[in-house]
Amino acid sequence: MKFAVLGAGSWGTALAMQLSRNAETVLWGRDQAGMDAMQQTRSNDKYLPGILFPEKLIIESNLSAAIEQSDAVLVVCPSHAFGDILQQIKPLLDDKPLAWASKGFEPGTGRFLHQVAEETIGDDVPMALVTGPSFAKDVANNKPTLVTVASHSDDQAFAMQVSQALHTDNFRAYISQDVIGAELGGAVKNVLALATGIADGMQLGDNTRAALMTRGMAEMMRLGEALGCKPETLMGLSGLGDLVLTSTGDLSRNRRMGLALGQGQSIDTAQKKIGQVVEGIGTTDEVMRLSKKHQVDMPITEHVWKVVHGEMTTIEALSSLMDRDIRPEFSKG
Repeated sequence: MKFAVLGAGSWGTALAMQLSRNAETVLWGRDQAGMDAMQQTRSNDKYLPGILFPEKLIIESNLSAAIEQSDAVLVVCPSHAFGDILQQIKPLLDDKPLAWASKGFEPGTGRFLHQVAEETIGDDVPMALVTGPSFAKDVANNKPTLVTVASHSDDQAFAMQVSQALHTDNFRAYISQDVIGAELGGAVKNVLALATGIADGMQLGDNTRAALMTRGMAEMMRLGEALGCKPETLMGLSGLGDLVLTSTGDLSRNRRMGLALGQGQSIDTAQKKIGQVVEGIGTTDEVMRLSKKHQVDMPITEHVWKVVHGEMTTIEALSSLMDRDIRPEFSKG
């Protein structure tokens, strides 16, 4: 199956490289100058400098042409741009299967991306999502990586095709039918990575990081239960696995943003230094929206939200969390 990967940032480029290790793959990006440079250097020097493209990777700056010469489409863009790109490609898809590797929610509504896709494209088109603990640089460098490909039961054949297209000696893709669980884990972990980054930026120590990850995982599980997710999904690659990577890995944009906030920098200053979208900032709003809607207590997420929106300093947030009443560890709050 020949894929057109839409989105030439670090993650889109890395996934296109991975797919092209098996078969001819098309990579499309909206930046004409950037795509021209990639064609000349056979690398993405802006996001993945020094890593050469496989021979089977085709660079294409024309969206229609990219989709026309493919059998399926893989969208890799920030969650806030997901709806817009689907509107653009809808008249071009011609019933071709759709996959995505974006993580987050639709801004302003809190809708899962599969809901956006089904409403925009239609639920008769096979769909799947790719998620899990995977830094773009490591995938581009062909380092061992494991991910999850999730789809509804009716689309399992396509999920298997996506998994097979990605599979190599150093890349393994499991399949899942818990779409909501896979999407929830990939989104909430970004908020929790902000929390652990803030703590590390404040030099609070390893104990604090471990506590935040563990209690953050409890928040994710409570919200997942309210939404009908399978607990094993959240304890798997798309939940716990992604949380560990994003909360501890120095390539994590969300962790780096948290580090900056913990060191007293502003979001704008940190964003300029990072130079790419930090999903966790916008995701805090949508996770809080879901927690309130389903009446799920998520104190770590709530305090991150207050820090992001300037309602608390990092020191005030820490004090507030530590002052919470004593309760059983395994409770609803």
